[in-house]
Amino acid sequence: MDERIRKAVGRGEAYVVGGAVRDELLGRPVVDLDVACRRPEKAARKFARGTQAAVFQLSERHGAWRVAFRGGRTVDFTQLRNSIHTDLGSRDFTINAIARPVRGGEYVDPFGGRADLDARRLRAVSPTIFSDDPVRLLRAVRLEDELGFHLDADTETLVREHAQLVTRPAGERTLAELERLLPAGFRRAQALGLLAPLGGSLERLARVDLRFADRPWFLLVTVFAEGIVRLPISNQLRRFARTLLSATRPSGSTSRDLHRFRRSTEPWALEALAFLGLPDLYEAVEQARKHDPRKPLLRGDELGLPPGPEIGRLLDLIAEERAAGTISTREDALRLVAQERGER
Repeated sequence: MDERIRKAVGRGEAYVVGGAVRDELLGRPVVDLDVACRRPEKAARKFARGTQAAVFQLSERHGAWRVAFRGGRTVDFTQLRNSIHTDLGSRDFTINAIARPVRGGEYVDPFGGRADLDARRLRAVSPTIFSDDPVRLLRAVRLEDELGFHLDADTETLVREHAQLVTRPAGERTLAELERLLPAGFRRAQALGLLAPLGGSLERLARVDLRFADRPWFLLVTVFAEGIVRLPISNQLRRFARTLLSATRPSGSTSRDLHRFRRSTEPWALEALAFLGLPDLYEAVEQARKHDPRKPLLRGDELGLPPGPEIGRLLDLIAEERAAGTISTREDALRLVAQERGER
């Protein structure tokens, strides 16, 4: 990869910067690269030549271009306008303000980032990092959470002093940071005064089953509840949130009870149980899933009824009685429909 980058930037000054350098030094997998160079568009197009990667402008303001490969890996080429020291001085934390020359040589580390890596310390590059870009408030919490680092005293003070700015960044950027937090990260955000301004609360976190805590959507709904709709969430996440927030405790643990619960919560029945704090029912739901019939006993067009909600009601009734074990054949289903229709 480095050889291709060297060829792409030519003889111009260029450095690998940011999180890629940090992760290299920590021995973590490096997925995305950020290269600061003099002619980013030319370098990006040359780097992508002969591949099926997409090349596009990432930021007109910052002169950044991205090469995006299938599978999600990206290489960004950003504009090196002045010196590398000036570039690093505009970054957030010292551990992200280290540069590695593309052609080899000593790391450029004007703010002591390598020493902070060794100390597992998160320290601001300057006192203005949070006013310059408030999304860094949540990023501080996320990096503590992901890396197992700790904010140094002065940087923690800065976070607390600027906590009221946490609502200013675009919702997409805020959501991207929140999606990567684990329970400890949300607790830390609360302690630093960052969670309440965003509408989050830890109240429900103590009641849910945290075996699903590695699933970002689950934690977001747990922490933000109905307020999650104020974030720019996808339609799928909106449906997930609605399912969990409307889920009610099954009235019992019979096959009929579980069927009714699953009918209102699938494909997220297990997550709904975790949200309600009912892990004892996981196994029953998993067993019910394994025994789900491959085909319905009757299709809607076999009921002899005009299109409408009555067809759905009858199909639901057939499925429930089948799950409860009161019917098992097509003939049973037809008799049930006839009985139901006669009674109505």
